[in-house]
Amino acid sequence: MQLHTLNGYIQNIFLVEHNHGLLLLDGCSRADVHTVCRYITHTLKRPLADLKMIVVTHMHPDHAGGAHWLRKRTGAKLAAHPKAAKWYAGIAGRTAHIIDVSLMYWVAQRLGKGRRKAWYSPVLKPDIILTDEQTVPGFPDWQVLYTPGHTNHDLSLFYIPGNQVYIADLLVKVKGRLHSPYPICHPNQYRQSLQKIASINADTLFCAHIKPLQAAQIDFGQIIADAPTLPKNHWHASKNRIIKKLGLLRSSSL
Repeated sequence: MQLHTLNGYIQNIFLVEHNHGLLLLDGCSRADVHTVCRYITHTLKRPLADLKMIVVTHMHPDHAGGAHWLRKRTGAKLAAHPKAAKWYAGIAGRTAHIIDVSLMYWVAQRLGKGRRKAWYSPVLKPDIILTDEQTVPGFPDWQVLYTPGHTNHDLSLFYIPGNQVYIADLLVKVKGRLHSPYPICHPNQYRQSLQKIASINADTLFCAHIKPLQAAQIDFGQIIADAPTLPKNHWHASKNRIIKKLGLLRSSSL
């Protein structure tokens, strides 16, 4: 197995090379589709049809935005957790989808990236449903771990022979320190997911937005202690702002 790391639009892209085929550990953003395809054909010197499987760890635009487009160009199968397809369902879901795409553009601007075509369908149509502790079809050395909290359907991927795990957005860095991501939709599940990753005793953790981490150097206990106890997402932030404004209005009227 060879793990190739590509510089994506706003995230790391991990492309796994086996003799029998390629596995993409996440669906990237729509802006990354050409980057991935060019890397396969020009750098690896392999046909696009060698990309056999694309796993979508969760539905945010830098993890799912390129999935359908890559499937169309390569013929790869698309795999995700059963809850992923409905993440952006309904009016509230569609609103969240627009906000998330806007946040991606904001991050790209902060990284000095220009605005690229990145809109994608909020409705995921996977070929394969993945559940906790099963192996990825066609890639039996890779085990699926259900690690919700950031969303209700986050997946991590554990490469058993190498004792390495891709955890997507489970950890980020804020001011140089490991931190929980934004949003945290399910705080209790997030803590349980961190405990699950800590318990497998992997040597190396690969993340979407930071350099690889040596698990032995991570203070999981402190990160869990510092993690939010209440949801932190668009809706709760808006609600808290409204409550705060109402409180100020009431105070000023007294």
